[in-house]
Amino acid sequence: MADTIVMTGVFMGLIATVAMDVWALFLRRVAGQPTPNWAMVGRWVGHMPRGRLFHDDIGEATPVAGELAIGWVFHYAVGAAYGVALALIMGADWLSAPTFLPAWIFAVLTVGFGWFLLHPGMGLGWAASKTPKPWKARGLGLAAHTVFGFGLWLGALL
Repeated sequence: MADTIVMTGVFMGLIATVAMDVWALFLRRVAGQPTPNWAMVGRWVGHMPRGRLFHDDIGEATPVAGELAIGWVFHYAVGAAYGVALALIMGADWLSAPTFLPAWIFAVLTVGFGWFLLHPGMGLGWAASKTPKPWKARGLGLAAHTVFGFGLWLGALL
């Protein structure tokens, strides 16, 4: 049973991550919002084994071979891990009749990892505080994670 829950969680997380990426493409097309730069995330991840978690400006850090691919793999691996975490937390009963609210609450809570680990790690400050428009970045993050929550729920329904 645990194997089924884990595999369902991976599926949920991958569907949710795709939904988030489609949302980013929609925002680029409709509102001109730049899509996430996964190469910089890959650079951040690539520096972790070298003992560097926090940077003043990830763009100034030494480039890492394959950083774009690393960033994309990390993005989908985190999405899959979140899906597994939600599936394990909610259990088989919820997976047999998933509802949106728990998926949404969980997804919104996961924005904290971005705000309090990824952003400061890349030199953007806590919750994007060092960006030109921190509240816009925070709002976009919450919207993206809402879409992620919808994707988790959709993945559970499928």
